[in-house]
Amino acid sequence: MTPSSPASAQHCSPARFAEAGYIVCTVDPAAEDLRLFWQGPEGAPYKHFMNLGAALADQDERLVFAMNAGMYLPDFTPSGLYVENGEELRPLNTISIEAEPAKTPNFYKKPNGVFFLSEAGAGVMTTEAFEASRPPVRYATQSGPMLVIDGELHPALIPGSTDRTRRSGVGVCEDGKVRLAISEDDVNFHDFARLFRDELKCSNALFLDGGNGTGLYDPSIRRRDVSWHGGFGPMIGLVE
Repeated sequence: MTPSSPASAQHCSPARFAEAGYIVCTVDPAAEDLRLFWQGPEGAPYKHFMNLGAALADQDERLVFAMNAGMYLPDFTPSGLYVENGEELRPLNTISIEAEPAKTPNFYKKPNGVFFLSEAGAGVMTTEAFEASRPPVRYATQSGPMLVIDGELHPALIPGSTDRTRRSGVGVCEDGKVRLAISEDDVNFHDFARLFRDELKCSNALFLDGGNGTGLYDPSIRRRDVSWHGGFGPMIGLVE
């Protein structure tokens, strides 16, 4: 991976890996305020990054950057587990779909998983491991498939696959930092997973969404993406 500029206070920077462009955002969860967001005070989904930014500004806070944070239903409800401020707003989804891989929705390509933030730091676990241990979390979002599981790529990911689209994901890396990535070009799952394992050094990483479900907000690099689905469901954002 070749960053386009030297490291700075800027959290999100362009990078290249395996002939594809990405934006990679890095956060230290021990020192910075990373949160998940879904609904505003009236119970309606934020849907758009600008709505979230305005709501935070009303509280004298600033949205530094944000990204989509997992798959969602047509009404913008998270497809699986969603925890915000320690409150479980959507339960863990353990449904399995028995179908050939090409006909199985991405969320259900087992193992899927959970990204979470807790007092102990950030983590990514398979859904099965999360269900078994039920760690206390402040924030959590479930999506799928897993990309990297304890240093190994998800076994269903195919090298050279022609299933290519824009993709977004999150990993927890060897330095304890959270790295979120969104592709600027169409990429397959295998190359996207290798970005997290081989270049970002994340031993566990989770796919968040693809195609029109991806989006990034970062005014410092002039990004204010709008979802082609009419909005986003859960969002992950850094707040100051």
